[in-house]
Amino acid sequence: MNVLNMALSVVLAYLLGSIPSAVWIGKRFHNIDIREHGSGNAGTTNTIRVLGWATGIPVLLIDILKGWLAAMLPVFFHLAPPDSALLINLQLMTGIIAIIGHVFPVLAGFRGGKGVATVFGVFLALKTILTLCSMGVFLVVLFTTGIVSISSMTAGISFPVFLYLFFDTPSVLFKIFAVLVGIALLVTHKTNIGRIWRGEETRLVKFGKKKHPQA
Repeated sequence: MNVLNMALSVVLAYLLGSIPSAVWIGKRFHNIDIREHGSGNAGTTNTIRVLGWATGIPVLLIDILKGWLAAMLPVFFHLAPPDSALLINLQLMTGIIAIIGHVFPVLAGFRGGKGVATVFGVFLALKTILTLCSMGVFLVVLFTTGIVSISSMTAGISFPVFLYLFFDTPSVLFKIFAVLVGIALLVTHKTNIGRIWRGEETRLVKFGKKKHPQA
């Protein structure tokens, strides 16, 4: 393994994750810091709540892309044999570093988002078909409930379930990480769970009578 390429992959992964798409786009096109509005989260959901879908979709795509690119760095730099457990573990490592960069971005004062879209990008690089299956769960729940937080948590839980039941990987670390992500999504959405319980959670896809709960 080339140590220089490994070190470069780590640095690039963090910098990719640190790209604060919601903050930069909000400031550039709307002259606001998204972290000072709505839920205060620098992510897709809060961007859509505050600035609308036209702004939120580019944020979503950029956050997914930076996770995918970060997880693909070990492949681009040929750090391990293709399809090996070592390569998957290295991809997982650079992916996690990108997620940390998203949550604590050096380019935005270490105040970032929850990292759901970036996690999706990492998983997309590691297990494309499995990730698309979980994305299908996300979309079904979203268009059933209209609530992004419920959709994200359900998709996050479905990922390790699908992995253990229908897919396989030579990396034990990946299996463990998949479970931890599902748990982490529940923990990071604890305030959302409270609002859901009280019937106050924002619906980004609305059916029937409109509600105006706390953002």
